[in-house]
Amino acid sequence: MTVSPGDAVTVCGDRCEGKASRVTVSVKDVAARAGVSIGTVSNVLNNPDKVSAATARRVRNAIESLGYVRNDAARQLRAGRSRAIGLVVLDVSNPFFAEMARGAEDQAARAGFSVIVGNSSEQEDRELAHLDLFDEQRVHGVLVTPVGQIDERLHRLRERGIPAVLVDRLSTDTSFSSVSVDDVMGGRLAVEHLIEQGAHRVAYVSGPPQLRQVRERLEGAMSAVTSHPGVTLQVVESDALTLAAGHVAGERIARMGPDARPDAVFAANDLVAIGVLQALAAARIRVPQDMMLIGYDDIDFARSTVVPLSSVRQPAAEIGASGVRILLEQAANPDVSPRHVVYEPSLVRRASTGG
Repeated sequence: MTVSPGDAVTVCGDRCEGKASRVTVSVKDVAARAGVSIGTVSNVLNNPDKVSAATARRVRNAIESLGYVRNDAARQLRAGRSRAIGLVVLDVSNPFFAEMARGAEDQAARAGFSVIVGNSSEQEDRELAHLDLFDEQRVHGVLVTPVGQIDERLHRLRERGIPAVLVDRLSTDTSFSSVSVDDVMGGRLAVEHLIEQGAHRVAYVSGPPQLRQVRERLEGAMSAVTSHPGVTLQVVESDALTLAAGHVAGERIARMGPDARPDAVFAANDLVAIGVLQALAAARIRVPQDMMLIGYDDIDFARSTVVPLSSVRQPAAEIGASGVRILLEQAANPDVSPRHVVYEPSLVRRASTGG
C-alpha cells in the first residue's frame, strides 16, 4: 500500500466561512509542512516502523494541522482492489445474519479489512444490485447468501479478479467455496425432538420456497417423520422468514379444528417461531401444554420469550469468520482449490417443548 502526490482531499477548516473557501491538501503539502520527503509521509501512513519517532511525530502534526485525509478511492484505483469485503445477506433485521456479519467483521478487521453489508430482503433484483455495486467498488471479495441462481454473476466477478464465497449455503457450483450448516440434519433434529416429546401431528411453518435452507429443513423434517410410523407432517406455507409472517401462520394454525390442529410446530427459523408463539398466546393455546414449538437459529431472543424457545443452533459468527478466512486465501492465491466447510447444528432444549 503506497501513498502518492495524487492522494488528496478537499477540506474546510478555520479559513472557511459557510461553504465558501475550500482548500485541497495533498501529500506534497504534508511533506512540505513537515520538512520531509513524500516517501517519508508514505512510510508514516503505511510502514511507520521505518520512520523515527521524531519524524513520525512531525508528519502527524502536519497532517493534523492541514486537515489531510488520505484519498482512499484514488489509492484503490491504483491498486485495482479495495480493502473492503462485500457481504450480501437475506435479511439484516434477522439477528442470525447480524451475528454472522459480526463474525465476518471481526475476522476481516484482524486482517486489516472492513465489511460492507448489503441486504437483499430475499429479493433477487436487490441481490444483483448489491453485487453490481460491489463490482463497481472493486471490493477485495464477496460473501453472499444467495436468493436466486447467481453462479453466472459470480463467475463474471471472478473473471474481474473478485473472488466469491457462499455463506450459510452449500455451493451447487463446486468451483466456488462455501460455508454452510447441514440443514437437513437440523430439520431432522428438530422433529425427532418433538416426536421424542410425544408429538404425533407435526406442522412445519416454512418460508420462501426458493430458499435452499427452507427446503432442506423440510427434507430433514420429512425424514424424521417417515422413520416414525403414525406421525404425520403438514406444511403451513409462509412467504417470508419474519416475525410478522410467523404470526400470520400461527393464526392459521389456531383457527384449525381440534382434529386438524397439530400438537407440535417446527418453524423454519426463530423469528417465524416467535410470531407463531404470539399468535398462539392470543388464541389462548398454551405452549407447550397444548402445542409444542421449536425454531431454528437459536438467536438471543429465543431464550428471552415469555416461553423460552427450543431451537436448532447454528454457529452464526463462525460461519461469517470462516467465510472471510477462505475469501482472503482465495484473493491471495486464485489458484487455490475451493473449500466447502459444513458445520453440524445442535439441539437446544427449552420450555417451549417441555424442556
